[in-house]
Order: sequence, then structure tokens, then C-alpha cells
Amino acid sequence: MSSEDDSDRSRAETYAEFAALVGGLAHEIRNPLSTIRLNMELLAEDFESTDPDSPTKQRDRRAKAKIDLVRQECDRLQKLLGDFLDFARQESLTLEPGNLNTEIGQLLDFFAIRAQDAGVEIVRYLDPELPAVRLDRETFRSAVLNLLINAVQAMEGGGQLVVRTRPAGLGVLLELIDTGPGMDSETLGKVFGAFYTTKQGGSGLGLPTARKIVEAHGGTIDVESAPGRGTKVTIWLPAPPRLPRSGRMAAPVAPA
Repeated sequence: MSSEDDSDRSRAETYAEFAALVGGLAHEIRNPLSTIRLNMELLAEDFESTDPDSPTKQRDRRAKAKIDLVRQECDRLQKLLGDFLDFARQESLTLEPGNLNTEIGQLLDFFAIRAQDAGVEIVRYLDPELPAVRLDRETFRSAVLNLLINAVQAMEGGGQLVVRTRPAGLGVLLELIDTGPGMDSETLGKVFGAFYTTKQGGSGLGLPTARKIVEAHGGTIDVESAPGRGTKVTIWLPAPPRLPRSGRMAAPVAPA
């Protein structure tokens, strides 16, 4: 075995130890956090049951407002811990032959109501001649769902999200193109950095986690953006030559 193989194995073992350490720490934090939130809920119920004519009602309202704030912060920390665990987890994927158009179509059907509520029109351009790819369906869907959420949140006043698939070289491309405000070069250079976010209450781990998942599939992810011109996220996945074509799909262009 070469020294390079030994080095790769050492890095993998070190990463596995680190992931186990931070995962254990996050779980240890989550348990007392859940206890705190539960007790805040019970305490809030006590204040809600106070006699409305009580002379201490105003004080109770102020106390309940503080309790609600603690509950909100507990929720935020629990979400942050969940995102952190997803990011720190060492991906062990089960890759199976799949139809990317089918996976994306089902995900968009699921996401359609959320997009509609946000005033975002989803337009699909799914190439019917895509080759099959190997996917871990659950993890890949979670990555793409995060990207869809990011795109819709970026279009605060509504807009259009184009979702396109097409063959590209020895693989396939998935493109998500939104009509949001876009990003300047400084922000664009930081989007894959852990804990970097421009969203209020965001964890900054969505894009780094998506990149980990895509790279675990043997693919790549790239983001292009400019102020006033929207943002384009491109995922490339390899298409093993031994796999048959994923099959023809009818109506490749259909607005959601």
C-alpha cells in the first residue's frame, strides 16, 4: 500500500473520530435543551391559566413574553444542532440506479404548495433523454430540497424558479435558476463556508451540507450569481456508462 493510501486512510479515520466527537457533543447539548424547552412550555401554561382579573396580570404577561422568547431561542438552537449534525455526519450512501427526472419531479410536486404560497412560479425543463445515474434518494432529495428553499427565500417578493435537467459530457446536469436579487462576488465567494449566512436565523450549513452530499455522489456543485441577475446553482452527476437510459418522459416542459 502506498504512502498516499496510508495518508488517505489516516485522514478518513481522523475525520470519523472528529465526526463522532462533535456528534456526541451535539446530542449532549440537545438533551438538556429539550428539557429546558419542555419546562418553558409548562411554565407558559401556568401563566395562561392565571385569572384575567388578577392584579398581577400585567406582570404575568411580561413574564410570558420572556418565556416565549426562551422557547423561540430553544427552537433556533435545536434547528442549528440538527443542521450541524447533518453537516458533521460522515456520509455512507447507498447508491442505486435511478431516474433523476423522476426524483426531481416528485420533489417539485411536494414543494409546489410552498412555492405557490411564496408567489414563486416553478418552470420545469426536464430532458427526456437523460441517462440513468446512481443516487441515494433520501440524501440527494434533502440536498436539493435545501437548495429549493434557499431559492424561494431569496425571492421575497415572488418570482420564477427554472428547474432544468440535461445531459452533459459523461453525466447529467441539474440547474436551479432563480430571479432573486443575486449576490455580489464577495458573498458568492463565501456561500460554501460553514456557518456563513445572510439569512436571519439561518445556520449557514445548508450549502456546505449540500456540497458534501453531491460530492459523496461523485458529483460537483457550482453557484453563479450577480446583483440584480438572480442565482444559478448547477449540480453535475456522473452517469455510469453501463447503466441503461432512464427512460423517456412525456411533457418535458410543464409549469408547476
